This record gives sequence, C-alpha cells and structure tokens, in this order.
Amino acid sequence: MKFLVIHGPNMNLLGLREPDIYGKTTYEELLEMIRGWARDLDLEVAFFQSNHEGALVDAIQEAYGNYEGIILNPAAYTHTSIAIPDALRAVGIPTVEVHLSDIGSREPYRRISYTAPACEITYSGLGPEGYKKGLEFLKKRQA
Repeated sequence: MKFLVIHGPNMNLLGLREPDIYGKTTYEELLEMIRGWARDLDLEVAFFQSNHEGALVDAIQEAYGNYEGIILNPAAYTHTSIAIPDALRAVGIPTVEVHLSDIGSREPYRRISYTAPACEITYSGLGPEGYKKGLEFLKKRQA
C-alpha cells in the first residue's frame, strides 16, 4: 500500500515556527518518524510539501491512480481553501486530515476546517502521533 503525505504552507519550518504551538520537532525529523511508522506497518509513503495552494491541488490530482490513501496537513489552507476539498472529492482517495496542534482550542478562525468534510477522519492536537494514527487508519480501511 502506498500513501501520500501532503503538507501545506510553513510546515517546512517546523521546529523553528512557533515551537510552543507546533513543537520542536523539525520537518525532516517528522518525515523520518512517518517513514519509520510506515516501515513498521509495511507501507510505502511519499511526501509533498508546498506553500502554494495550486501545487497542493495538483499533488492531490496527481495522486489519483498512484496512491491508496492521503494524509493531509493543509496547515493554514485548512481554514481558507475550497479548492483543496474540491480536489479531494474529485479524486475520491481516502484521506485523513492531521494537525499537530489542537485547532479546536485555538483562535476562532482556526476552529473551522473547510477540508475536514472531504476527509474520512481528523486527528488534531496529537503532535506527530496524529500521523501514526492516520497511517493505521488508512491501512485498516484498505485491509
């Protein structure tokens, strides 16, 4: 099973960006954790990160026929994008939304997720462990 992990804007700055909210784990360390969990679950993972909404939409569209599932951390686009959930619905690939911080307890504008309704489940506020749960969910769903 092959899954695509997609990260939105500023995720490449993890560890540097507001560590009191997002933690001190760097982006590369996060990817290595996800690779390790995927190995343990006998899964293949690929990664994509962009600060540009259209590039994220392109990655979702290009996943069609190539991946059995998507783990998506749309970052700030969670609260603003209509194009990303439209792309998810268009391709119909099972998708898990993940957020390092608990968006439900943050600023009022961050409590709204436009992407969640196009996803099967959301893990929010679990830090990197949310990605592990996402991998487990998708593997179980595909079994």
